[in-house]
Amino acid sequence: MRLLLVEDDTLLGRGLVAGLSQSGFAVDWVCDGENADTALATTIYDAVVLDLGLPGMDGLSLLRHRRAAGDKTPVLVLTARDAIAERVSGLDAGGDDYMVKPFDLQELQARLRALLRRSRGEATPVLHNGRVTLDPAAHNVTLDGLPVALSNREFAVLQGLMLHAGRVLTRSQLEEQLYGWGEEIDSNAVEVHIHNLRRKLFPDVIRTLRGVGYIVPAQP
Repeated sequence: MRLLLVEDDTLLGRGLVAGLSQSGFAVDWVCDGENADTALATTIYDAVVLDLGLPGMDGLSLLRHRRAAGDKTPVLVLTARDAIAERVSGLDAGGDDYMVKPFDLQELQARLRALLRRSRGEATPVLHNGRVTLDPAAHNVTLDGLPVALSNREFAVLQGLMLHAGRVLTRSQLEEQLYGWGEEIDSNAVEVHIHNLRRKLFPDVIRTLRGVGYIVPAQP
């Protein structure tokens, strides 16, 4: 899943990019409100992690501007401003959740997963489809109840397809979920990951619609 991180603290930004990437998120990082506005206007994100104390356009102004423009991307406000009035302002401006620095990375990851579930109307964090079960929090996959070892990229591809079970995703859509800005993308990376998933699970777990994309058929 692809995130936009808006944080002007270089040390913290680097740490968040590293930590969230290790958990399977593709992270784009900007340091100010103007660049964040441009990114949100041109790229589809699953969620935004937003600092409030930004140079130029501050976080609250950015949030109000994007909501006024009809942008419904889930936003987790992450800031050192811990006063109740500040939290209320952040939520009333359109924030979906609010965390105060310093924070625990595992809690941030859990809150992001919860945001994504709510945005998709999902009641349970665990994805089930036929013989396959995927648990985003535990970062594990089982086939007929038995664990299957997947790489981070393979896990991300399978999760993206299972979240949209019954719908076709193009290669470019999958690449957007897998890679942030500046990450090198091999021309056949998605195909390699899907080949490995079929080998580790079973051949028909992902079907190819030639010239269109890939689909995980919806199953009870």
